[in-house]
Formats: sequence, structure tokens, C-alpha cells
Amino acid sequence: MKKRILLLLVIAIFSIVALVGCDNGNQAKEEKLKVSILIPGKHTDGGFMEAAYRGYEKVKSELNVDVDYVSNVSATSDAEVLTEAMRDLAEKGPDMIIGHGGQNNIPAETVAKEFPEIKFVVIQGNVKGENLSSYVVLQEESAWLAGALAGLTTKSNIVGHISGAWPKPGLIGRAAFYDGLKYVNPNATFLSWFTGNLDDTAINAKAAEAEIKKGADVIYTMLNSGRAGVVEVIKDTNGDVRHIGNVSDWTKKDPSFIGSAVSDASVAIFNAVKDFTDGTWEANKVTSIGLESPDVVKLAIADDVSADIKAKIEELAKKLESGEITINKTYEGKEFYPETGEFVEQSFKESLKK
Repeated sequence: MKKRILLLLVIAIFSIVALVGCDNGNQAKEEKLKVSILIPGKHTDGGFMEAAYRGYEKVKSELNVDVDYVSNVSATSDAEVLTEAMRDLAEKGPDMIIGHGGQNNIPAETVAKEFPEIKFVVIQGNVKGENLSSYVVLQEESAWLAGALAGLTTKSNIVGHISGAWPKPGLIGRAAFYDGLKYVNPNATFLSWFTGNLDDTAINAKAAEAEIKKGADVIYTMLNSGRAGVVEVIKDTNGDVRHIGNVSDWTKKDPSFIGSAVSDASVAIFNAVKDFTDGTWEANKVTSIGLESPDVVKLAIADDVSADIKAKIEELAKKLESGEITINKTYEGKEFYPETGEFVEQSFKESLKK
């Protein structure tokens, strides 16, 4: 009888353990975190927006979360459109929303206040709040080195820059490129223009044509799908003009690229979600990654660049990382208007919106 009672007790204990384990398993499923990523442009653009998609894929494959994304929301990075898209995501009740790109600064600040129970992150942002933080890949460091490369390799002593939208990270990237250019080549002429559209190939090609006509023989592009238009224009010069890309290593994709200011924002997305799942994510904070992580931020240089120039760039990179060189993140010069071939005040492009 005692043995039978003991056996029944053991069975009862195992049954309780099994039920608790089953309940914990169900609870784990119920508590699986949900993350939504807002990608303003095309996630197949070969540039910054595609980096967001790579981040999404890495999160999906390596972290135990439910993750989804929306893309191709606004090629012109319209703040109202992005705000509404972020609000739509928030209404679905995820635990975290990630806005990719500094153009999400204002939308995130707005929607985060409306949904205090949701955590918000802006990649390449500079915003903070009670439920809001930013994760930044220091693209200005590789952009500065790209400017130095342009200054060391230009033969005409005229260097171009073309971007689409102008949120703060884009402006900082342009300023850093200019600062690096002038550091090594103070007499170089700088042609800079924001076309207003990161994805339109025709409008960006037209800007490249105008800069080349003005004498630029190295052009730095901070674009998404619109970069393809510039690539074709530069290829038509039969090597007289070289291209510097950004975000990923374009020197591996096309021989017209003399360099590329690599800044892999996919890592920032992954880190933000990993911090959240680990319980180490913090609000009211800007987390940054720079040249100290060469797998994330670096200047890729084409094989046909001389060893002397490569050595000079490596020396400059060490000075940046050590703090011996500080980057000027503000550009106060004029811009080059492709339509007329003249230099205009920076405020001029605002008039084109009207």
C-alpha cells in the first residue's frame, strides 16, 4: 500500500511538472516579442534601404522575435507620410518599432508620445525620449575618408557630391566628405547638390551630367536606387570620371568605383533588437558604432588605387579613430545647381519645394 501511494505521488508530481512546463511553453509563445521595421524607400535599392532589409533578415534568422517590415513608403522622405505609416504600425501593437533613417526623427518623436507602451528606435537618428532611442552607424567617419580619397585622386581638382533627401545624417555625411576633401586638398573645388529624390535615376543622372560638365572627375553619391543613373553617366566617360559610393562596398560591384564609404546600418538594426531581447535596451540614449568596428564602418578602396594613397588613407583613419583628427559636421558653403550650372545658397533648394 505504501509503495502504491508513493508511486501515485511520483506520478502526480511528474504530471504537475509536465503541466507547468507546458504552461511555460505556451507563455513563452505568448510573450514572444514583436518588432516592426519602417523602411522609407525601396528595400532592394542596393544602398541604405537595402541595409535595413539585411538587418531584418538577420533579426529574423538569429533572434527569437516576430519581426516584420514595410518599405517603399516615401521616396521623398515626406515627414507626414512617414508619421502616418509609423502610426499605422503602432496601432497593430508591436513591442518595438524601428524607423530606418534620420528622416524618421520627427515621426518617431510624434508617434512615441502617442504610444508610450511601445519602444521606438531611429536608425541614424539623433532623438531620445522616455520610450525612444537612436542607434547610429557613424557614416561621417567613412565619408570623411571618402573625401580624403577624392582629394588625393582628383586630376581636375574638382570633386562632386550628389544626394537625394537632406535629413540631418545626410547633411552630416556631406559635411564630413567636404571636410576630408579639404583636409588633404584645400584648393579643390566642391560641387554639391541634393536632388530631392534618393530613388529617381533620371534626376540624379542629370545632376551627375552637370557636375561632370563643370569639370568634376570624382563624384561621391549618397543615394539609393537613384545611384544607378549616376553609374551609367560615369561609365560613359570611359574612366575619365570615377565614382565613390556609400553604405556597402561598391568597388566589388563595378570598376567605375574608386572607393566606397561603407557604413552597414543593418548592424544597428540587429543590435537594437538584440539589446531589446537581452533586456539591455535603454531609452533616452544614442548608441553609436564607428571605425573601431571595421566590419561595420570603413573606406573600401579599389584595387587600382596606388599603394601610397592607400597608406595615406590608412594613416588618416588611425588619426580619426584616435581623435587626433576631429570631423567638422557642418557645411556652410554654397551648392551647385545642375539646372543652371551656377552656385547657389543652401536655402535655394527649399524654394524648389514650393
